[in-house]
Amino acid sequence: MGGFFGAVSRKDCKYDVFFGTDYHSHLGAKRAGLAFYDADRGFQRQIHNIENTPFRTKFEGDLTKLGGTVGIGCISDTDPQPLLVRSHLGMFALSTVGIINNAEELVEASFSGPGHQFMAMSSGQVNPTELTAALINHEGTFADGIRYAQDTIQGSSTLLLLTKDSIIAARDKMGRLPIVIGKNDDGYCACMESFACQKLGYQPCYNLGPGEIVQITADGFTQLAAPGEKMKICAFLWSYYGYPNSNYEGINVEVMRCRNGEIMARNEKEAGIMPDVDYIAGVPDSGLPHAIGYANASHAPFARPFIKYTPTWARSFTPSNQEMRNLVAEMKQIPVPELIQDKKLLLVDDSIVRGTQLRETVDFLYRSGAKEVHMRSACPPIMYGCKYLNFSRSNSDMELLTRKKIQELEGNEGQKHVAEYADASTHRGKCLLKSICEEMGFDSLGYQSLDGLLEAIGLDRDKICTYCWTGEE
Repeated sequence: MGGFFGAVSRKDCKYDVFFGTDYHSHLGAKRAGLAFYDADRGFQRQIHNIENTPFRTKFEGDLTKLGGTVGIGCISDTDPQPLLVRSHLGMFALSTVGIINNAEELVEASFSGPGHQFMAMSSGQVNPTELTAALINHEGTFADGIRYAQDTIQGSSTLLLLTKDSIIAARDKMGRLPIVIGKNDDGYCACMESFACQKLGYQPCYNLGPGEIVQITADGFTQLAAPGEKMKICAFLWSYYGYPNSNYEGINVEVMRCRNGEIMARNEKEAGIMPDVDYIAGVPDSGLPHAIGYANASHAPFARPFIKYTPTWARSFTPSNQEMRNLVAEMKQIPVPELIQDKKLLLVDDSIVRGTQLRETVDFLYRSGAKEVHMRSACPPIMYGCKYLNFSRSNSDMELLTRKKIQELEGNEGQKHVAEYADASTHRGKCLLKSICEEMGFDSLGYQSLDGLLEAIGLDRDKICTYCWTGEE
């Protein structure tokens, strides 16, 4: 996915931007960048690959030559950014988070006349942030250009734009990702994770609405475009992506996850399908609070039968090779034999997407002596690849565990009944659970219901994007 942090101050803000960007590292694993403006040094920019080295390690050495009273930083799972752009609107730096599903169409439209070009990445594709900058430059002002870009892009676009004396922050027109503004005695910041500004001494003072555009200076912020009425914020911010300390739309991530686990246990207890186990455990790290909530409501003890070793293997999905990712995931799992041997375990994970690493985890527990392994997903079955962000984004929906199993069970006919397969109370739903259990080695499998997940979040369901579960926009 990706994340960003920006600051405007009456003093040098490079350390705020450095640490603020680092606090978004959990949102991406490929590229990172910093951009600043200083009256003496002008615009400065640095980009590094962070696939195998943490953000701080890559950028600490750059701080002696970077700095200014206004700056932005980003973590990206896709393209190198921020980009420096020179246009009729002036010089600016741009960072974006989102997906442009109609990128090729937009590029072809730009090539319709002579004198137009884009730099190609190694894949041959155009950098989405560069394409967004080109769309912004269609108009006579930044506000009009950003609105034009967001209206033209099919997908989503949340962005930070850096000028010589300000930051322009724009939330995606459907509000799929958050932007919070923080204030301190010297200026303002803008970021996605609310805890980042609080940790750096900023007091959160404003949350942008869907499609809202604001310009931020050291003295305050001005609305350039009013928010829209409709919002579809991503539910996975609470279930998986978001950091535990952050709040979105006033709802804390850790609190939601614990409540979600409690609701799962409550519903299973009422349905009489809760298994008798020795311990409830969470798949580290985002599965842990869901599991704590489940344990609290089920009155079964919470335990950590295996610990994730993170000092040298911080991110299991960093290696580009799937075989290496699986190996790294296995090497990170260190068992606690006293909590596994001859024990019946119930694991709670934030979600089940392709299931590859989860299968390895279950095999590892059985090899370590587990008597039973029951599995619970803290969200409903994922049936559709994400069209708006990078979560569960696949070249095909058939890469998803659920859709592959449906195809095995019923062929193309089954793909006409996806909604029925997603409902565990139906015959098809029960067949799907049984088939996944057999393949993955679970003694039982349960998914949180969509109603249960939405209850845990606590927002009006019309304000939450549930596309990956329902296929409905």
